[in-house]
Amino acid sequence: MEFHHVSVLLKESVDALVTNPEGIYVDCTLGGSGHAEQIINQLHSSGRFIGIDQDPAAIQTGKDRLANASCQIDIVQDNFQNIGRVLDELQVSKVDGILFDLGVSSHQLDIAERGFSYMQDAPLDMRMNPNSSFSAYDVVNDYEEEQLAQIIIDYGEDRWAKRIAKFIVEYRNVKPIETTGELVDIIKRAIPAAARRDGPHPAKRTFQAIRIEVNNELGILKEAFNTSIERLAIGGRLCIITFHSLEDRIAKQTMQNMAKGCICPKELPICMCTNKPKIKILGKPRIPSEAELEENPRARSAKLRVAEKVAL
Repeated sequence: MEFHHVSVLLKESVDALVTNPEGIYVDCTLGGSGHAEQIINQLHSSGRFIGIDQDPAAIQTGKDRLANASCQIDIVQDNFQNIGRVLDELQVSKVDGILFDLGVSSHQLDIAERGFSYMQDAPLDMRMNPNSSFSAYDVVNDYEEEQLAQIIIDYGEDRWAKRIAKFIVEYRNVKPIETTGELVDIIKRAIPAAARRDGPHPAKRTFQAIRIEVNNELGILKEAFNTSIERLAIGGRLCIITFHSLEDRIAKQTMQNMAKGCICPKELPICMCTNKPKIKILGKPRIPSEAELEENPRARSAKLRVAEKVAL
């Protein structure tokens, strides 16, 4: 099935990213190639585009949709945590822009058998890389009750985390939990009826938490962002689109830390650390317009952060 994904903050991110039509640009989350197509449209024949994704469906879609590009194209199946190695293997030392569009794609949500959605019954999966041996089934059926509660607290920020974990363990003591439908029913039973009446779907936070755990989504971000900043040429841009507070916090803190000058204690009369800003943050985070939200409600929590590499 074709990889379909509605790109969020498309114009805003590409306009911020591409400053040199002859430059080298990396899309670390190729997805449905929506951002990729817009980036390539901005490049001359001497420009170069590198697309990275761990999902083979995204890789095939990228190869198909970008086949007629006039600039040089490299499509690489890998996890963006390995961006440094990917660039080394392509013999690229510095690039002019790097884009991250984080979170789960529309395609992955809409394909029931991928097991990302709490709206469709499917095998418990949630792997962004289908070749991975670790899936949502393993988290739900093998994690200790305290472990389950902790990831739902940390990654789902659900006030009912301990109760949900307790209900999951009680259910699986009778039989393994095999489908998203079973898991949704368990979560609904765990959350009191009064609490289910308001707010998002009761399973949303738990599904988010399990997905993040399966794919180590937060664990790889800081390293990937820091490596990306190192590989930017002077004047190059880093653009990060986030969809929930946890990943946005990491993006914000990483950019703030890299934009700092002196980090000496305030009581020191002179700077001893010689730390220099590596980037400057360009404005406040951008959010989708009302028009975009009407067209794509899934964009409602998106934020775009932009930074530019500066000379030391």
